[in-house]
Amino acid sequence: MKVKKYTAASMPEAMKKIRAELGEQAVLLQSKTVYTGGFLGLFKKKLIEVVAAVDPNSYVVPQPKEPAAAVSVSKNSAASQPSHKKNSEEELTKELKELKQLVQQFSKADQLSLDTYPEELKLPLLKMKKQEITDELILELKQVLFDKWKEVKGQVSEEMATVWSRQWLIDKIKPIQEKQPAYPKKFINIIGPTGVGKTTTLAKMAAGSVLEQKFKTAFITTDTYRIAAIDQLKTYADLLKVPVEVAYKSADIKQAIEKFKDYDIVYIDTAGRNYREEQFVKELKAMIPFERMKNYLVIALTSKEEDMYEIIDQFATVPVHQLIFTKMDETTSRGSIVNAICRYRKSIAFITNGQNVPDDLIQPDAEKIADIILGEVL
Repeated sequence: MKVKKYTAASMPEAMKKIRAELGEQAVLLQSKTVYTGGFLGLFKKKLIEVVAAVDPNSYVVPQPKEPAAAVSVSKNSAASQPSHKKNSEEELTKELKELKQLVQQFSKADQLSLDTYPEELKLPLLKMKKQEITDELILELKQVLFDKWKEVKGQVSEEMATVWSRQWLIDKIKPIQEKQPAYPKKFINIIGPTGVGKTTTLAKMAAGSVLEQKFKTAFITTDTYRIAAIDQLKTYADLLKVPVEVAYKSADIKQAIEKFKDYDIVYIDTAGRNYREEQFVKELKAMIPFERMKNYLVIALTSKEEDMYEIIDQFATVPVHQLIFTKMDETTSRGSIVNAICRYRKSIAFITNGQNVPDDLIQPDAEKIADIILGEVL
């Protein structure tokens, strides 16, 4: 399918150009008014911009009809007519689907375009785009900023536009990201895929419990798959002077829970598996009594967002209370924090930005998340 954009002083003139180049079979995908030229924003020329498309194979040259006597239709050709009809319908359905996709692509691209957008409003939107905030959220902010710009009759600076954007983002996520007690339950369960930093994050959280809150703390680990995983947790346990129990099966978990029932808080470190596979989630559910625990799902900000969503979706049958994002220091793209809050309506318990224990652990509120996205230094 051939697609082309045309600009003209009027719609009839645009249609004339389209017919001359693409023919009578051309289809209009989109039309809008644009402004060009001018001086200091004044005296701009109004034009019509039209996007049209045509299938190069759609035009068939008419053939002269043969005399009726000369037409001979065999049984085979007659039998093939339903097949030809079916193929034509399938091709038409396919073309209509392609056309719909093209319309949607052009529509979104035009909405996201900042070409004719006020210059002083562009900076926060560009920051959002760089952080890979979703198109839907960027479009929502774009409209909010433009409405405010009209209210003040264009008398606004980039700094004020950033302030507006920050407040919009805070208002957007604050109902979800309201500050909650960090430890509303005694048993704290840390789950997540391989390599996201669960054990280090657990140690940072436990350090706060021991050193700041003076809680009587203990560890349980079910991570018996990874080499040296138990030794790593035991090292942290020795530093914090807390006991640790290793659980190889569900019965071991129950025994450890009973053993630590008089403790203030107990952290459970689970094995990192490929939780994009449903079977591993089922195995984890069979091993751990999630209902008795506060469950944190840990995700690395360095992961692809599609993979993050697939993992979160796999844990839909598990009572995940909050998310933890790790490795913020290893990426400049942090938009997944906001995207996940808005998509799953789950708050972020912690964000880690380094390997230092007990440091490099942030318990963010909506204001801190807005600062992360818009470039403020924490």
